[in-house]
Amino acid sequence: MLLPSIAGLTLFVVYPIAWVFRYCMYRYTGFGQPIHVGLSNFVRILTNDPKYWDTVLNSFIFAFGKLLVELPLAFILAYILARKFHGSSLFRTLFYLPSVLSVAIVGLVFSYIFAAYNGVVNEWLLSINIKDLLGMSVPISWFSTRSMALLISMIASIWQNFGLNMLFFMTGLQSIPRDLYEAADIDGANGTQRLFRITIPMLAPITQMVVMNAILGSLKIADLILTLTNGQPAGKSEVMMTYIYKQFFGRSTAASYGYASALVIVTSVILAIVAAVYLRTTKKASRIY
Repeated sequence: MLLPSIAGLTLFVVYPIAWVFRYCMYRYTGFGQPIHVGLSNFVRILTNDPKYWDTVLNSFIFAFGKLLVELPLAFILAYILARKFHGSSLFRTLFYLPSVLSVAIVGLVFSYIFAAYNGVVNEWLLSINIKDLLGMSVPISWFSTRSMALLISMIASIWQNFGLNMLFFMTGLQSIPRDLYEAADIDGANGTQRLFRITIPMLAPITQMVVMNAILGSLKIADLILTLTNGQPAGKSEVMMTYIYKQFFGRSTAASYGYASALVIVTSVILAIVAAVYLRTTKKASRIY
């Protein structure tokens, strides 16, 4: 019974990790023999590859910018819909639906919505004569700057993921004992006091899990960026994973398997540090109970 699981684990987890550690100290394009270069790949990452560190910055901007909007939105909607008013089930379903879509499909849809010349947003701006109203130049090239490209990517990711996080929060809200609220009512607590002294503290374990998943998921994102911006403009909206992907599979030059393997290790260390720092700083939250 365990043999298929062990075989799958070995093939899809153990072997790729071993492969990365094997080639991280080589220069290898997939053709010919690998050339051993020692630690030069890591030295290059740390001292001579500003492009990679730009993608690290982009990844953190994307992750924390998205986090600041997505999680409060998910919590507010969960708090409202948990009251189970007429039509709440319909809204829960509608908000959750984007999360079942393929990330690549979401990227393609938003790239069409924000296309420079025939995109939905530009067509709408033209239809309301925005140029006459506000003096804006239309059509707008939405992916012409790094900040705008990252912002649109955040919007697309928030739209897809907030519904799932909303359901997580709703699960947490439904697990809070009603006795606590009844006791608070007897003590004369108002809605704000109930929210900040009962609801939010009791949601600490769920919140810790949701925030962790949101941060690491955003830092590991690749498919949305590839299909939505593909690094536009001029690679300025690349994130860590898209940069590694393009090093592995090549762009205008041959693939760099050895250097990409070193990038994987460095990026894994960065993600591990982020996870460790987050878990350490939120350790007290897990003791709420």
